Amino acid sequence: MSPRFEREPPVDFEDDHGREISLQAFGDGPVDDEREALVDLYLEFDPSQRSLGIPPVRESKIREWQNVLLDGYCVVAWHGERAVGQAVLVEDKHGNHELAIFIHQDYHHAGIGTQLMKALLAYGKQQGVDDVWLLVEQENRPAKQLYDDLGFTVTEEQGHAVMMATSL
Repeated sequence: MSPRFEREPPVDFEDDHGREISLQAFGDGPVDDEREALVDLYLEFDPSQRSLGIPPVRESKIREWQNVLLDGYCVVAWHGERAVGQAVLVEDKHGNHELAIFIHQDYHHAGIGTQLMKALLAYGKQQGVDDVWLLVEQENRPAKQLYDDLGFTVTEEQGHAVMMATSL
């Protein structure tokens, strides 16, 4: 396994603000109804933090969207019993996997995204995922830098977004 993705869930760490964070594969979290915890995460999500139209804003759309996301490989970041982040790999029609990651705005700039990405990619590799791609807004420099640091490269520019990809 590539050393950049060596720790699949569970992963426990202290974030850059001193909070104890636990990364768990969906289904292994600290609450009985993880799906509801994820819906709550997105109901509290600042709409200004949306990227490329996601996450949805309305509760009914959030629930529909979670049905799609949870059909793939999912790792959730927990602060106690609160879901504070979600990263997923969802298979596309070509057998590749699209990556999406979301961190609650109160947990940005604390190192959670980096740890969540590494855990998700390690988990995906463990599950047999080979090729991963994502879309990111051109102006989202911090996210683009994180993806670059993890070995993603730009494969296509699509207006306000770029497609990046890597092989596990």
